[in-house]
Amino acid sequence: MDATAPFDSIYRHGFVRVAVGTPRVEVASPAANARRTLELLNRAAARHATIVLFPELGLSAYAIDDLVQQDALLDAVEFAVQDVIAASRTLNPLVIVGAPLRSEQRLFNCALVIQRGELVGIVPKTYLPNYREFYEKRQYASGTEALADTAQVAGCRAPFGADLVFEARDFPDLAMHVEICEDLWVPIPPSSLASLAGATLLANLSASDVTIGKADYRRMLCMSQSAKCIAAYLYAAAGYGESTTDLAWDGQAIVCENGELLAESRRFSYDDELIFADIDVERLRQERMRTTSFGDCVRLHHAEVARLRRIPFSARPPAVAVRLERLVERFPYVPSDPRTRAERCREVYQIQVQGLARRMQAISIDKLVIGVSGGLDSTQALLVAARTVDQLRLPRSNVLAYTLPGLATGAHTHENALRLMGALGVSAREIDIRPSVTQMLHDIGHPYSRGERVYDVTFENVQAGERTSHLFRLANLHRALVVGTSDLSELALGYTTYGVGDQMSHYAVNASIPKTLVRHLIRWIGASGELNAATAAVLLDILATRSTPELVPDAADSESQSAEAAVGPYELQDFNLYYVSRFGFRPSKVAFLAAHAWSERTRGAWPDAIPESERREYDLPTITRWLAVFLRRFFATSQFKRSALPNGPKVGSGGSLSPRGDWRAPSDASADAWLEELDRNVPRSADRSAHRAD
Repeated sequence: MDATAPFDSIYRHGFVRVAVGTPRVEVASPAANARRTLELLNRAAARHATIVLFPELGLSAYAIDDLVQQDALLDAVEFAVQDVIAASRTLNPLVIVGAPLRSEQRLFNCALVIQRGELVGIVPKTYLPNYREFYEKRQYASGTEALADTAQVAGCRAPFGADLVFEARDFPDLAMHVEICEDLWVPIPPSSLASLAGATLLANLSASDVTIGKADYRRMLCMSQSAKCIAAYLYAAAGYGESTTDLAWDGQAIVCENGELLAESRRFSYDDELIFADIDVERLRQERMRTTSFGDCVRLHHAEVARLRRIPFSARPPAVAVRLERLVERFPYVPSDPRTRAERCREVYQIQVQGLARRMQAISIDKLVIGVSGGLDSTQALLVAARTVDQLRLPRSNVLAYTLPGLATGAHTHENALRLMGALGVSAREIDIRPSVTQMLHDIGHPYSRGERVYDVTFENVQAGERTSHLFRLANLHRALVVGTSDLSELALGYTTYGVGDQMSHYAVNASIPKTLVRHLIRWIGASGELNAATAAVLLDILATRSTPELVPDAADSESQSAEAAVGPYELQDFNLYYVSRFGFRPSKVAFLAAHAWSERTRGAWPDAIPESERREYDLPTITRWLAVFLRRFFATSQFKRSALPNGPKVGSGGSLSPRGDWRAPSDASADAWLEELDRNVPRSADRSAHRAD
């Protein structure tokens, strides 16, 4: 992170822009190849890239066979290197180019790391393929055979070896390692050890001729290596212009980050290709920090890692705003791609069902008790309950479903609850809790019992508590298990009634499911074909009904009670939850990402199930205001509820607040550090006093 960069710059928030170029080459023409390389380098510099990678032996071309042993050609390569070094004096990026280099009376296949007129380092290829169409050992020596740890080229002497890690002096967590083509294809690539030494960017200069299916294999290798090393992986393959005497070339360029493909070039292009990606090096550092097995690997390979040499360079992040050019999903828990979303919903549903089925079998119980309100959360939990008894070959009548209308229950949701229970064929029953609620309000001396319209938290919680109390006693009576309905978003924000309330159950099937995903789960189940037409119809009605807790009676001149009016839009709060709990990002970075995702409703893809009328946008002040509410509720006021969570299955990598699993925190913590960081690092125009809003 560069604290001097503007708020709306990626460099302020731990991102680094990288570029991978695949220029059209001319066989054995270093001067022409240097010119094309520099054209792409200039374009990358204009886009504020910090790292720019080019293919293996790009200055000479790769497929030149024994021409590479001709001194005239090798002299021309050195002249081309001089041209690149000279031209780089006025350019900021650290550039990596490939060239054959003479040293120690041998020839090495090398990567040259150059910045601002300086040859920063030289990395020789370690593993030389000598099988099928490859015979590199005919011309080159492995870097492991070098006697010296420096080499000279084009009048410049620089560190030489595959053991170099290039570290930025002025940008935390930015460290790069370079390997060449076959180095990735071996069981233990040099980049694996480099990642243990702290390299977060792994760069590969490759030639790699193309054959059927090879592009998929390269992509898989890069994604896998980036995931295993918790790193970014940059890959540049040789493209058009290489000799096609016996081979062909597709110019595949790839950028991956921790197993995710961020960018890929057009293959088989007849022109120069240049791709960009913004790498989140802070995220990589966070992932390594919390992945204890990564640290174990560092310890076990300490001797090898300690031998790697660290070569400093200056990243010089630009002082101007550099807009993020990276997909940031509005709904991190809900993929916008329909096929991916359907697969996600299928898997979540199966996890919920299997978790509940196993719990029933483990405690030898064959009945379930559940309260059904006609809202989204209880609908999803009831669907899971019905499917679970199906899987266990039990009758659906073993699901004892109850509507428990209170002082603010709406007619429409009540009707939907009855319709849903009837359509599913579960045991449908109703208990009117208004008499017991009224009695308790009278017993405790609440103003409502004297005819006053006081609808405070006590009024709300008496109703929530009566519902839960009834359900637990019903479970005792019928030897059943109470199925919880409260979701992940409510638990994060503390919007649940503690103890004798919706926070408690025997098994909480929705505890790892955020509010934004529940709606899509119900829609997917309704369209899956496993339900009858009557059930699918009532699900559509429930999805179309405005969500409300129904704990406060509607006044004639006001809208229904809204949870979002109190805790903020769930779509924003789920976004905040994902990046705060999953990655531990600073609040200012979360605000920056939220502004990128949410500030323009016309930018980026939306899940197709969200109608145009519900596609909202938020400006930075609004984002900051609700983020402050989230921080206070999440860190300072709600942990005690999560510390007493009932059991429930974890469904996603960013989706568990169980004190026995992903999230362990004290119940008496302060939120001041997070609120102060938000105040300090988000522009004043974003309402710096907003954290008082809750």
